[in-house]
Amino acid sequence: MKRIVHYVGLAALILSSWSMVHAQGNTIESLNVVQKGGVLNVRLTFKEPLSVEPPGFSVASPPRIVLDFPDTDNGTGKSSHLFNEGDLRSVNLIRSADRTRLVLSLSRQMGYGTTREGKSMLIALTPSGGRTWQEGGIDRPPVERFASAHSTASNSIRDIVFHRGRDGEGRVSVDLSDSNAGIDIRQQGHLLIVDFLKASVPEGLRKKLDVTDFATPVVSVSTVQQGANARMTIEPKGLWEHNAYQTNSQFVIEVKPIIEDPNKLVQGTRGGYHGEKLSLNFQNVEVRRLLQVIGEFTGMNVVVSDSVGGSITLILKDVPWDQALDIILQQRGLDMRKNGNVILVAPREEIATKEKLEFESKVQIGDLEPLHTESFQMNYIKGEDVKKLLVDPKQTLLSKRGSALLDDRSNILFVQDTPTRLDDVRAMIAKVDVPVRQVMIEARIIEANDSFSKNLGMRLRTGAPVVTRNADGSATVDISEAAVKDKMWGNTVSGFGYAGMGAVNLPAAPSTGTAASFNFALFNSKYTRFLDLEITALEADGNGKVISSPRVMTANQIEAVIEQGVEIPYQEASSSGATSVSFRKANLSLKVKPQITPDGRVTMTLDINKDTPNTALQTSNGVAIDTKHVKTEVLVENGGTVVIGGIYTQKLSETTQRVPFFGDLPYLGWLFKNREWIDDKTELLVFITPKIINEGLALR
Repeated sequence: MKRIVHYVGLAALILSSWSMVHAQGNTIESLNVVQKGGVLNVRLTFKEPLSVEPPGFSVASPPRIVLDFPDTDNGTGKSSHLFNEGDLRSVNLIRSADRTRLVLSLSRQMGYGTTREGKSMLIALTPSGGRTWQEGGIDRPPVERFASAHSTASNSIRDIVFHRGRDGEGRVSVDLSDSNAGIDIRQQGHLLIVDFLKASVPEGLRKKLDVTDFATPVVSVSTVQQGANARMTIEPKGLWEHNAYQTNSQFVIEVKPIIEDPNKLVQGTRGGYHGEKLSLNFQNVEVRRLLQVIGEFTGMNVVVSDSVGGSITLILKDVPWDQALDIILQQRGLDMRKNGNVILVAPREEIATKEKLEFESKVQIGDLEPLHTESFQMNYIKGEDVKKLLVDPKQTLLSKRGSALLDDRSNILFVQDTPTRLDDVRAMIAKVDVPVRQVMIEARIIEANDSFSKNLGMRLRTGAPVVTRNADGSATVDISEAAVKDKMWGNTVSGFGYAGMGAVNLPAAPSTGTAASFNFALFNSKYTRFLDLEITALEADGNGKVISSPRVMTANQIEAVIEQGVEIPYQEASSSGATSVSFRKANLSLKVKPQITPDGRVTMTLDINKDTPNTALQTSNGVAIDTKHVKTEVLVENGGTVVIGGIYTQKLSETTQRVPFFGDLPYLGWLFKNREWIDDKTELLVFITPKIINEGLALR
């Protein structure tokens, strides 16, 4: 029996326009539940009467009914009300910024209707699919209201698209001009009927779509105009069930195939009891007679063992027939087995004994069954790995007499065992011998440098210049080192100044670059003495960025390594005293092991090294190596980028050299000292981008 599942997209049915037609500042004052026959009534009392019924939607899993009351407060004093009345478990009132949401938590999916009575509103809950309607004298399933029409404007169908889903379901997408359109869905015989209330269909869409080639349960989709409504007829085949949901103006109905389970009383993907409902009222009736009634009601063939006997009294009203059968079996200690449309009922011990004998006979047959040999060509997996799976002593797939032989050259596996075990081996190989998905991992290692330095120094000297009289009476003054040295009683040069003459030698000495200098000299009127001052200064500002981008492609769950760098030699002494040359790596390396998750993301175990030789730190044992290392595990979207690490360093220094006492004098002290400022910043960032390689596409 085909079952119908309905759920509605949340965003589609919360209509913003309803907030304009409600009474402003309303309040829910009370809430109570009353059971009347097969209908469960939830009564809400408001401070002011409601002008219109609230918008709402239902969810199948978990079963929920949701109603929204715009501009309404919760005046009941609590947000959660526990009832456990019939199929109603609890009622929650959730207050948000502009509305109060009423959530009915149910034990199974139910239909609902709302009625306004003065300041009260009644919500009637009825079981879904419990009643029928008449068409041509034949009982038909009821019409299930997917969405009520909340708009008086005319609606139209703009487009109809059919495509196949990932799990083989047929998906019909209908583009509506108005998201408030009313939609009714019902099952009529083997057809699924969808009515769009007060909707028109353009001439180009009034046709029958043959979708047999899509290999879904749907054979055809027909759309016609029927009076003021538009009707869509979906013709499925085989066992099926459908889901329907709406997102804004996009309505989607999915028809899913049902894989028949011969051991299930009612076919379907949902749990619980889903059989047609019946009512039973018997006083001291024989169990055999009761099982006959259920068989006649369902049309199933029931075989009752001779050992089944006794009587039972029960009163059941509107209970699924599979639940009623389960209750009877539990009360009398019985069990059942289903094969197709035949149900075997017997005492639990009798069925268990019978099945035990069947299992023992199968084992005995397996020990005597002739062995067959079959060869399996491995395409994507190593035959040795498959052989290990087959002969694993903890859980072997082969029988005691089975064996497996591998030909390494051709990668063919020869298996000898019974036909049943060979079927299991064939199914296992079909699952593991598949192409492994591949991942391209790109790492971008960015090292940015920002350096700033400033140096300021002075040179000050006094001495006697060399004056040469010219023939015309003019004089030439020479203050070069050689000339002054020759005149000054054999004084020796000491840097820039001269011994015995008084000098300050504190020039700027930057670590990089050459300092600029500014020099001037003062003489007395007779050129017998001079004062020479030289100011040296340098201000350096540098920016640099080093980018490394290693890339590697590897298979899913296979570790990959890529390296680039140098090997630095150094001498190493052995225990005998001899020396030998060894090498130490200074590499940029990326080691990664990806794992593709079922939802299409990538989990990566990463190990990244960036080593560089530091020539400035020479030791007797060799060159020092600057090392930067990141090791972590991250989860990243396919094609997304994540920053997995960053190292930030800053060096601040200020150095002053000065002549005691004179260097501390205000203003004049600058002539007797040297100062250096350094501000260097370095930052290392590592970016990782994984990309899953699509099957059948080559990497360019």
